Amino acid sequence: MKNIDRKKIEKGIHTIAIFEAFKGIIILIAGFALLRLVHGELQIIADNLVKHLHLNPARHNPHIFLDLIAGVSDSKIRLLALFAFFYSIVRFIEAYGLWRIKPWAEWFAILSGGIYIPVELIGLIRHATFIKGSVFIINLSIVLFLLYIQVINRKTTNN
Repeated sequence: MKNIDRKKIEKGIHTIAIFEAFKGIIILIAGFALLRLVHGELQIIADNLVKHLHLNPARHNPHIFLDLIAGVSDSKIRLLALFAFFYSIVRFIEAYGLWRIKPWAEWFAILSGGIYIPVELIGLIRHATFIKGSVFIINLSIVLFLLYIQVINRKTTNN
């Protein structure tokens, strides 16, 4: 592999590492936000949201939303927050491994990103939006880039 190619590849992997770390930060913030909703604040926020959007709480959709929120217990919120913290740790570990150009992290990123591709594609087929399309393209690009790197590495180690 040429020296310039290696630098470009490292820059691409570092960009992905930053992206994964950013996702970890967002999920970590979401986990802390969930914890703030323990002890009934979720219902108050939901009621205020319905009022802020000028929705009639007696109508079908706002009523379903408010009923759903009413059924969320503090233990469910804590469980979701725990899952968010766990998921953010996974993203941070992946980001660290990618930043250090570790092959295990590249494979992990391929697998963890590849799992979402069919789900994202189904979501696009059912109801395409700009955001869904953007997420799909970014995720697919990351997976294909890392697969390309694995192909290059395999060719250089076999020669």
